[in-house]
Amino acid sequence: MKKFNIRKVLDGLTAASSSSTAAAQPGTPRDNDAIQETVQSDHFQLCKTVRHGFPYQPSSMAFDPVQKILAIGTQTGALRLFGRAGVECYCQHESGAAVIQLQFLINEGALVSALADDSIHLWNLRQKIPAILHSLKFNRERITYCHLPFQSKWLYIGTERGNIHIVNVESFTLSGYVIMWNKAIELSTKTHPGPVVHISDNPMDEGKLLIGFECGVVVLWDLKSKKADYRYNYDEAIHSVAWHHEGKQFVCSHSDGTLTTWNVRAPAKPGQIITPHGKQPKDGKKPEPCKPILKVEYKTTRAGDPFMVLSGGLSYDTVGRRACLTVMHGKSTAVLEMDYAIVDFLTLCETPYPNDFQEPYAVVVLLEKDLVVIDLGQIGYPIFENPYPLTIHESPVTCCEYFADCPDDLIPALYSVGSRQKRQGYSKKEWPISGGNWGQGTQSYPEIIITGHADGSIKFWDASAFMLQVLYKLKTAKVFERARGKEEKPSTDIVEEDPFAIQTLSWCPESRMLCVAGVSAHVIVYRFSKQEITTEDVQLLEVRMQCEFSDVDSPDPGGEQTPTLPTSGAPSSPQETEPPTQPSTGSNSTDGPRDNIPCLQVRSSPLKQSPGYQVELVIQLVWVSGEPPQQITSLAINSSYGLVVFGNSNGLAVVDYLQKTLLLNMGTSELYSPSDHHQRQPRSPRKARQPSGALCDSNDGSNPSEDRCKSPTSAKMSRKISSSSEQKTDLDAKDNSFTRSRSSSVTSIERESREAISSFHFCESFPRKTDSLVSPCLLVGTTQGSVMMVAVGLPPAGDQRLQQPVGISSCGTLVRLKGGILTMALLDSTGALLPPSYESWYDPNASDEEKEKSRRRRPASLPSSQEGQDSQFAVVCSEKQAKVVALPSQTRIYKHNITETSFVLRADVVQMAGANCIACFCANGHIMTLSLPSLRPLLDVNYLPLTDMRIARTFCFSNLGQALYLTSPTEIQRITYSQETCDNLQEMLSELFTPVETPEAPNRGFFKGLFGGGAQSLDREDLFGETAAGKASRSLAQHIPGPGSMEGMKGAASGVVGDLARARIALDERGQKLGELEERTAAMMASAESFSKHAHDMMLKYKDKKWYQL
Repeated sequence: MKKFNIRKVLDGLTAASSSSTAAAQPGTPRDNDAIQETVQSDHFQLCKTVRHGFPYQPSSMAFDPVQKILAIGTQTGALRLFGRAGVECYCQHESGAAVIQLQFLINEGALVSALADDSIHLWNLRQKIPAILHSLKFNRERITYCHLPFQSKWLYIGTERGNIHIVNVESFTLSGYVIMWNKAIELSTKTHPGPVVHISDNPMDEGKLLIGFECGVVVLWDLKSKKADYRYNYDEAIHSVAWHHEGKQFVCSHSDGTLTTWNVRAPAKPGQIITPHGKQPKDGKKPEPCKPILKVEYKTTRAGDPFMVLSGGLSYDTVGRRACLTVMHGKSTAVLEMDYAIVDFLTLCETPYPNDFQEPYAVVVLLEKDLVVIDLGQIGYPIFENPYPLTIHESPVTCCEYFADCPDDLIPALYSVGSRQKRQGYSKKEWPISGGNWGQGTQSYPEIIITGHADGSIKFWDASAFMLQVLYKLKTAKVFERARGKEEKPSTDIVEEDPFAIQTLSWCPESRMLCVAGVSAHVIVYRFSKQEITTEDVQLLEVRMQCEFSDVDSPDPGGEQTPTLPTSGAPSSPQETEPPTQPSTGSNSTDGPRDNIPCLQVRSSPLKQSPGYQVELVIQLVWVSGEPPQQITSLAINSSYGLVVFGNSNGLAVVDYLQKTLLLNMGTSELYSPSDHHQRQPRSPRKARQPSGALCDSNDGSNPSEDRCKSPTSAKMSRKISSSSEQKTDLDAKDNSFTRSRSSSVTSIERESREAISSFHFCESFPRKTDSLVSPCLLVGTTQGSVMMVAVGLPPAGDQRLQQPVGISSCGTLVRLKGGILTMALLDSTGALLPPSYESWYDPNASDEEKEKSRRRRPASLPSSQEGQDSQFAVVCSEKQAKVVALPSQTRIYKHNITETSFVLRADVVQMAGANCIACFCANGHIMTLSLPSLRPLLDVNYLPLTDMRIARTFCFSNLGQALYLTSPTEIQRITYSQETCDNLQEMLSELFTPVETPEAPNRGFFKGLFGGGAQSLDREDLFGETAAGKASRSLAQHIPGPGSMEGMKGAASGVVGDLARARIALDERGQKLGELEERTAAMMASAESFSKHAHDMMLKYKDKKWYQL
């Protein structure tokens, strides 16, 4: 995790003054000059912090049985290391090549990785951010298998050519000792044996090396005599080999689904051949071949039968069956079905010594999209409950929000309701991967991440202190009826798959009110309760939103299309509030256009609602004269006012969720006042409006499971990129979903001219220039850069609030910017943020007395404005610009052009270093911050060029310098833009390596010590060192010193790799000696050539002479 060299923008730079302007308007005193901005560029620094989630596209795995650390490598060159819950680490190989194998230097705090580009790397895990100490790149041979014996410094590397090279892991230099394939196999063999697929030393004799070739030949090689002791031949290709701990037997798994057991001293034929999943014919013939057994492990126990664990090997007639892991123990065989394909598995054992009884206790199974640990010690082989946050991708993530510095009681409340959702039947034992230590971070504020998913589920995560733990899961789809089969699929769907997918959400942490919008043009309002209830009828409100330019004269049968100021506050009609099985005004006949029909049907049966989030109201947009409803692009809820507002390309609607009534349903153009000079010119009416199609275009080549959903941001990006030629060329190639049209009939001109609602902000402000007292307001931002002010007239609190109507009136345009509006906020006269007012949380199902105790509306600050004096600042940020407007005079006092050639994807007003600033993420990869209210540039870092829609959809900033995005479909990457957090990062990160005593070696016993027969040791230095084996060819592999720091080398200066630091220091000297040796070798070769020539001449001279003529 490297820190980025950032270009800090110094305060008062003259270059910034050209794009950031402050102008005093006539009649407005320059009170803003008195605001002292405390946040400076020195407060900002950008760096990655932690990565959460399941490693995307895993390819290999390793486990340190003493440190109890698990390492997983991926196809993109990433390394993820896991210890106890909360101990995680992410590293990346620069080449990005797939990790084909990992080998721990057990209990040494080091790891060897072998990559598909034929390089091997030594990682130092003794520092909090692991670094590569050495690399070795093979030039002439492809690496296929690696083996590092326990407590050895010599790494065996098998290649595609069938040769085995030996590397000293201390110096990362090649030994001159090479096992050539033609020496290993029988001389009579006419064909090449294929790549090396297995290497291991005999557990009882380190001098004997077992080499498995792909063709089915296994060779026991004597390292001292440099020849093969035994050769074992079998007709089927080999996939893996496993030893019995006594070193007298080994088992091979083959491509025909068989396991062959060989006695070391009987190479003629296997001692046993079994086909675990083959049907045994009655006539004694060979069983039918099965699928290959990709891996087998053979583990012994002191007290009972050995365990044989294998993957694959199922019979070919099990078509469509899921991947299985087979556990054979004694006479019993258990077949454990997995949810995904098996990438690798490891059996965890009590001892690291291969020559002792293994005592297996668990199996770690790495699947394509999950990590499963099986308890071998309990009947039925239950799985352990996984403490890591690996279920982010359980359903594809469609939106993401990040909240730092939440109320203290929020995480315990969510945890208490979420703990009841946990599955039963897990193993009773502790999670076996338990290494490492937590960081000693000083960050103690609560952080919550909310993820919305394609299946309609919402997950709340505790993200405090650089950890991630799921707190609670909400399933929004439970509100709707589900089609049981494809033939029952309703024809009113506007998306073909994932009709419940979450599009956007709005959450008030203080009141715990939650509002979500789904892709089927539905909005659901939730309240939080600790008590279980059963809702007989889900409250339903159907809203008819239509384009202001089409079907203007069509009557509104439901009466929901209200004028600007509603004339009646009476509750909605029964058709609105009750879930009808078929709306009385609806029309869905085959000969007429669909009308007044929602896309989804709310369930009619009673809904049991567990403690947690419970449905308060469902709002659905309906079809209008055969046209489907447009998807919702923006959403906001305010608990203090009891209002929820949402908008799309047709306009906006305001709903009173307390009275369950629709207050306002207005087209975007109607928000402009008649005298508004910002109002856009009406275009010619067009009947055929763009239908709101599926979130994933059928012509789109992108993965539908990854880029299935489209956020408001991406909808705006579609518009911006289609009109920006310099961005279109390179970004379209990355992801077609940027510019895909929802309908082929909609021209780019029409899409450009359609003004959609892009953002909302509830506040207490001055709706009009003439106002001197603040009142509830709603700021509305559009995709064409207009910000309108809407006044909200609330009845008095109490019973009157539930009976009298809420008044809504548009007050015209406040300001206009280039590009779609992304975020809005309000500051007071001192520059402090004015958050929207909220109502403190109370349990809606509690008694009336308890409700009254806790139910108090938070009093909003009510600054009065003296005549001609401004007391608030409205902050508005669009895709191109940021502006600050003084209120109530509505005069612009600051403006900053954020980008000319690109556009902003995400912008948030955040708290940082005791002040406020705007944080922006641009499509060109830049992350920027601007001071408030003066909009001075404070940070500008070219961090992450936008490569796909996922990043745009999920990138979000939070308070106190935190941000995150989905870096892959399964992983969340967290970053910080705070200098303080970067400075304290080392303390906050978890430690992987902890000093642990290596277990004692097994006792040989008295008689084995007296008569021999115990484990035979071997001085490998005598065999593989320079003096005995000489130097390897310099052209075979290239040594590359790693970027690991000297501090890292000092950390690894004990144990087997204790000479790492000294080897690094002596590198220059060794290089000089190598050069001298090469020169001497060249001189010797020249001398040998001269001698050969003289000898040849001598032979010719005396060739025809008799002996007596000499």
